[in-house]
Amino acid sequence: MSETKTLSEQTQKALQDFISNIPEEAQKIVGGAFEKLLKSDAGANAPTKGEQAPDFELPNVRGDDTRLTERLKQGPVVLSFYRGGWCPFCNLEFKALSDILPQIENKGASLIGISPELPDASLSTIEKHELPFEVLSDSGNKVADKYGLVMTVYEELHPLYKEWGIDIAAANGDDSYRLPLPATFIIKQDGSIHACYVNKDYTTRMEPEDILTALDSI
Repeated sequence: MSETKTLSEQTQKALQDFISNIPEEAQKIVGGAFEKLLKSDAGANAPTKGEQAPDFELPNVRGDDTRLTERLKQGPVVLSFYRGGWCPFCNLEFKALSDILPQIENKGASLIGISPELPDASLSTIEKHELPFEVLSDSGNKVADKYGLVMTVYEELHPLYKEWGIDIAAANGDDSYRLPLPATFIIKQDGSIHACYVNKDYTTRMEPEDILTALDSI
């Protein structure tokens, strides 16, 4: 029986496969943009453990609004910011989160995904990946801004994204090329952040086991 890979191992393999399958010139552009992002201050102002999680109200794919403070009345919340359904690393995270959703709910918590995609694009993501959790549409990255997570896709990457069939402007309803850094916040019922994971390296995500361990320690 093969050993189950961690989410980090899965995303690193996806990264290696992706890089090895694009031309050398594209590899240089992607690598240069990635290094630039890692040297930037993106995510530096994200809230950390012990701070209050900024409240928000956002629509889901059906147009129904969800407010964080209302959801917290029911129990802790696992809040996951993701870039979009077009991102292969987000797709791996979707699968990992879906797999542990029963355990999250058994601990009295709920899981909410947030992306800048329009509701129609989010609905496509939900249907494509059969996501069993709520996904909210953060048009214009207003909530991601509150959480200090927004970065801008560097201009040198725009032609490559188009070449790969990734139309961020269409998915998000604007041509700002602004995206949230992938991030996870485990929020207690009093609104304080119990644990969090924010990383400029958008290929890495919080491990599912770490999410469950954090919920156990609330």
